[in-house]
Amino acid sequence: MFKIDLKSNTPIYEQIVNQFKEYILKGYFKPNDAVPSVRKLATMLEINPNTVAKAYKEMEIQNLIVTLRGKGTFISDINEINSNYSVELKKIRSILAELKLKGLSNENIISLISDELNNLERVD
Repeated sequence: MFKIDLKSNTPIYEQIVNQFKEYILKGYFKPNDAVPSVRKLATMLEINPNTVAKAYKEMEIQNLIVTLRGKGTFISDINEINSNYSVELKKIRSILAELKLKGLSNENIISLISDELNNLERVD
């Protein structure tokens, strides 16, 4: 299910976070679903458990997951996930500024974003 690209410039922990977000959007993970333990996911991906722990910490900060002592880690309720969208909007604004600086028109940017949204909705 999870795939890590060791040649990517994106840090491994960010790849994990991004894949969780995509899987939540596609419905592979639903609110209150258990997620693999740090050790289990690290073993599956053949990476250091500290990398997975860093990804899980980041996802907790973003309210994507919640860890209940003695019970495990679970996908957060959608209302908790949505409460942190202002941080994401700042990231989007920065990316849009970069695209504009690279000469893309509003129409090109909208087309690219539309294509990506369609890809997120597509179940592979």
